[in-house]
Amino acid sequence: MSDLEKIYGLHAVEALLRHHPKRVKQVWLAEGRGDPRVQTLIQLAEQSRVRVGQCERRELDAWVEGVHQGVVADVSPSQVWGDAMLEELLDRTEGAPLLLVLDGVTDPHNLGACLRTADAAGALAVIIPKDKSATLNATVRKVACGAAEVIPLVAVTNLARTLEKLQQRGLWIVGTAGEAEQEIYDQDLRGPIVLVMGAEGKGMRRLTREHCDFLVRLPMAGSVSSLNVSVATGVCLFEALRQRRSG
Repeated sequence: MSDLEKIYGLHAVEALLRHHPKRVKQVWLAEGRGDPRVQTLIQLAEQSRVRVGQCERRELDAWVEGVHQGVVADVSPSQVWGDAMLEELLDRTEGAPLLLVLDGVTDPHNLGACLRTADAAGALAVIIPKDKSATLNATVRKVACGAAEVIPLVAVTNLARTLEKLQQRGLWIVGTAGEAEQEIYDQDLRGPIVLVMGAEGKGMRRLTREHCDFLVRLPMAGSVSSLNVSVATGVCLFEALRQRRSG
């Protein structure tokens, strides 16, 4: 069982049972939990012949760091997509894709929140560099509330080269920078777009910035100079969604 990882939280475990039940080897519930949400988990587990056990809440507390809500699952290791799989995903996608790039976001809570928002806004995939970036773990899955099981997370070896390949496929690279002259609301986001968000505090790296076709900023009307990266990502993605729905 040492090659398994523990995923916790109602949303994360339920999403795994719905979308990737073969990865779930065992579900553990805190003794005394019998509410409707847990009954749904039990039914999903039974449908996929996944074992369900009970243990004291203090045991679950010792297994994971975070609010597990009385639900922990033993699952096979996380799946992260690679460069070649991104190409395959684009090959079979119709219409104008919307991709999200996170350039060096290292906080797993921010990555989880961005995955959740990207899924909600209809993004095709989330791209991260393999180095100096948070990756899928139990915290990311918990914060993502199930989105980590449905939206592809692509870890690429060379982000600048990946952006070049996306440009060659006809996608426009839109980077976010506080000093940009144009606001996000004045940028056309209806076509094939790659939205690039910089790291917490530092923003985009130089090479990433140089590969952007456009730079945009969020208007800041108050006294603070910037937003948390997951909040800024939500604003930008849903502006893209609004434009696409308005035609």
